[in-house]
Amino acid sequence: MTTTITGATGVNQITDDAITAAKLPAGSVLQVQYMTSNTAVSSTSASFSDTGITVNITPSSTSSKVMILTTIGGCGKAAAGNPYLRLQIVTGGGATHRFEGEGGYNASGGVQSFGACAGQYLDSPNSTSAVNYKIQMSTAGGGTSSFNNSSTYSSITVMEIAG
Repeated sequence: MTTTITGATGVNQITDDAITAAKLPAGSVLQVQYMTSNTAVSSTSASFSDTGITVNITPSSTSSKVMILTTIGGCGKAAAGNPYLRLQIVTGGGATHRFEGEGGYNASGGVQSFGACAGQYLDSPNSTSAVNYKIQMSTAGGGTSSFNNSSTYSSITVMEIAG
C-alpha cells in the first residue's frame, strides 16, 4: 500500500522550514520566560511590596494566554505579635491573584519556618507588547515575614499559550 503525503496534510508546514506560532494549534506553548533568585526577602509592612521576583514576556498574539507558575521557598515568620505571610502575583494589567493569605499563621505566634508556597494564574493580557509579572509580599499581624531563608530559591515561570 502506498501512502501519499501532500501539502493538505500539513507536511508543507514542516518542509517550508517555518513552523511559526501562527501555524500551531490553540493550547500550544509558544515561549517560556523564567527567573530565579536566592536573595533573602523580608517584610514588616501590611502593605504589599515588590519582592524582586519578576519576569517579562512579549506575547506574539493578542489572543494568547499567559500561564504564570511561581514557587516561593524557605518561608518563615519571626516572633512579635502573630505575623503571617501574604503573597500575590501581579500582572502587567494590574490584576492581582493572592496565592498565600496566612502563611505560617498559628494562634500561639512565635518563630516558625513553613517551607515553600506555590501559586498559579492564567492571564489574558490581550497585548503584543512586553508584559511584566511579579510577586509581591506583605506581613499581617505584626512582626516579620520572610522567604528565601537558608539559601533556598524562589522562581517565576511564564508561558505564552496559543489562543
